[in-house]
Amino acid sequence: MKKNLNPLYIIVILFIMTCCSEDVLDVKNLSVYNPDDVWNDPTLSNAYLVDLYASTFTGWPLNDGNNADESVGILGQGFVQTTNGSFKHWPYTNIRKINVLLDEIDGGNLPDNTKSNLKAQAHFMRAFHYFKTVVFHGGVPIIKSPQLLTDDLLVPRNSTLECFEFILEDLEYAIAGLPDRFTGGDFGRVDKGAAMAFKGRVLLYMASPQFNPSNPYNNNYWEAAYNANQLAKTFLESQGYGLMDNYSDIWMESANKEVVLATVYRNPVKVNGRQEHCVRPISQSRNCTGGDQPIWKLVETFPMKDGFKPGESFNYEYDIQRFWENRDPRFYEVVVYNGSLYELGGNQGRRQYTDIQLGGIDDGFGPGSNFGRSGFYTKKGIQINLPIEQAELNDVDWVEIRFAEVLFNLAESANEIGNPNEAIEILKQIRERAGIDPGPDSNFGLKSGMNRDELRDAIYDEKFIEFAFEGKRFWDLRRARRLHTYLDGMRKFGLQAKLKDGLNPISDQVFLPEDFNYEITELFSTGQTEMFTPETYYFFPIHRDEIERNPNLEQNIGWDSGSFDPTIN
Repeated sequence: MKKNLNPLYIIVILFIMTCCSEDVLDVKNLSVYNPDDVWNDPTLSNAYLVDLYASTFTGWPLNDGNNADESVGILGQGFVQTTNGSFKHWPYTNIRKINVLLDEIDGGNLPDNTKSNLKAQAHFMRAFHYFKTVVFHGGVPIIKSPQLLTDDLLVPRNSTLECFEFILEDLEYAIAGLPDRFTGGDFGRVDKGAAMAFKGRVLLYMASPQFNPSNPYNNNYWEAAYNANQLAKTFLESQGYGLMDNYSDIWMESANKEVVLATVYRNPVKVNGRQEHCVRPISQSRNCTGGDQPIWKLVETFPMKDGFKPGESFNYEYDIQRFWENRDPRFYEVVVYNGSLYELGGNQGRRQYTDIQLGGIDDGFGPGSNFGRSGFYTKKGIQINLPIEQAELNDVDWVEIRFAEVLFNLAESANEIGNPNEAIEILKQIRERAGIDPGPDSNFGLKSGMNRDELRDAIYDEKFIEFAFEGKRFWDLRRARRLHTYLDGMRKFGLQAKLKDGLNPISDQVFLPEDFNYEITELFSTGQTEMFTPETYYFFPIHRDEIERNPNLEQNIGWDSGSFDPTIN
């Protein structure tokens, strides 16, 4: 396995410190700074930690939905190979940096409480890296200290179960050493609530069909997942966390009560985590466009305002020609549809058109338009007041963990251990916050008397809507081993708008959504037209280069004649 053995690891932090504070540069001439002094100086040790944060947590997952039934894009045959970078995660350079801190910090003279705090955050980040790697590949080598040239560098893979146990061990260390909640200038650091919530996520995966194909829903890990998520929920509530009253405020109000862990963005210091310029229509952006476009499957999944599926409501009629009427209020916070108000750049009254006549070849969807349009855009995480020239200055925080996820994780595990009523009450909370009508039975459109399988589906459907464009859908389907049933062979569709006959597109008239006719249209007719997600995608291969560097690494079953079983049972 490839390792960064350069003892001058301190160089890594010199660059980050030049961006953090001029006070740091006043300490000494950093070009000749002794690495041993890092753990004797609070400023330098904190700068080292800042670098770890930067290499651990990312921004918004742009276009992740292309791999699922969420947005435009085809995950085609041949996209994942052992020789390319697609769906590979091998973070041992970052893990080595973390191990350096854990190995050396006790040798410095920082106060004990400072050491404990830094170590707890580092343990969390190591768990975070290992978890992501295990989700991609299954069991990987467990490295607990910085490797030296005198060590055996050609280490084999640990089992997946051993890796999960190691991740949980790190998280227990973090939970014990972290403060209850970071606020103010420390907001964005990992605290106890975040570590407890993440532990619930880890155990949900550990219990999942992805890792337990022979016993997907009756294994003992579900009980552990339930207990961890219940503890996380209770603790977070004691610290003032909960669901925001308004769905859209989750992103527009930084450090709100629903945000458990976030990557913080602040203009002008750190911007463009959302990559807004790539999400906006090109008429209101620059250098990029077309990201995170909803496809028809996501649009039609949103229920009506009473919580029933389109076409099944007794209270609200549904017609594709008026598909936008009386929908779940989250629909209007996520989906930008033809003729809807989208006041980008602060342009009052601006409407977004996606037909080819009014939207043009850049924003429109139809014959002659630019490739990759669906007839929809999304507004989630978009700062609509930014002018075109500042489209890359979006500073909306990326919320890695929010309270709603803890609730969904609890609901899912509650259903699997035989507590359906608890799961249903959580879905009702989510729908009530969304603004869905409770109905005469106060079920918010949920079916009464759902069995275990039906409730499981209801949880996944609700999460699909709630977390649209937050990087959940593909990984949830994969975790549930639904890729080959939900996505494999799927064709993607958009909605084409066409101005009704008799209306003049070059007039000064403001056209409304009802001034158009709509037709469901397939997005891809040449090249890769169907999604390709075979069962081998439940565990992606380790890059062949890593296997060749370290002959003790086994490849996963199903890839290059691999023999490693990445499942637990």
